[in-house]
Amino acid sequence: MAHSHLAELLDLDADVLHEYHRDVITWVGSVTPARPRIIDLGAGTGTGALALARQLPDAEVVAIDVSEPMLEHLRHKAGALGVADRIHTVQADLDQPWPPLGPADLVWASASLHHMADPGRALTRALATLRPGGVLAVTELDSFPRFLPGKAGAALEDRCHDALAEIRAEAGLHMGEDWGALLTKAGFTVEAERHFDIALQPPFPAATGRYAQLSFQRMRHGLDGRIDTGDLAALDALAAGALGRDDLTVRATRTVWLARRPEESQVPQ
Repeated sequence: MAHSHLAELLDLDADVLHEYHRDVITWVGSVTPARPRIIDLGAGTGTGALALARQLPDAEVVAIDVSEPMLEHLRHKAGALGVADRIHTVQADLDQPWPPLGPADLVWASASLHHMADPGRALTRALATLRPGGVLAVTELDSFPRFLPGKAGAALEDRCHDALAEIRAEAGLHMGEDWGALLTKAGFTVEAERHFDIALQPPFPAATGRYAQLSFQRMRHGLDGRIDTGDLAALDALAAGALGRDDLTVRATRTVWLARRPEESQVPQ
């Protein structure tokens, strides 16, 4: 998928699933100290960085991503929202040695750790970036959004998502890791784990059709040659007709962990 469409899809996720995003940001904001310094690992278009800057008006946010076009998109949005003076961007590949980032009061990692070559190493680096007592918020996707009603639609989406899961596994993506265990192994104290089972009810946000359309297009691009031609044709038809449908649903599941770097007095010697 082209960068512009991926950026739009990330923005649409924040728009359509706004209640979920608001709940998570409010929760994380409630455990963040005054005048915090926040690091967003794998910031993308800035869903987390921008929401945290708005939720915490005295926060300084450093948004890190490997993609300079994504960061440019983020900076533009920060300017439009009036928070550009409190958001700084760093272009960096987090699989390589990290640039100096700390100290931070909060490290935010939303759907980014599974992309990293060695998530355990990234968590160890995140721990070192935090001040003692600082918090790491990790969000990971248990399932990608589903949109189709009825048994036939659900069966098609199941086949497509199963094939995509195989592709991600072949690519070495760390979907389905035991993140709680990895956090503990890295030296964090896991304080909370919350599972969000998202099932939107009508009326849906106006952007839902476009969100579904881009999701179908992204699946179609990723599955070319991996599923049968009938399912590929069905994805083409779904993408073409998504904007005109009034029977779409929106279902997704995500899990959020809050983990804390122990105070120095609590670290075993």
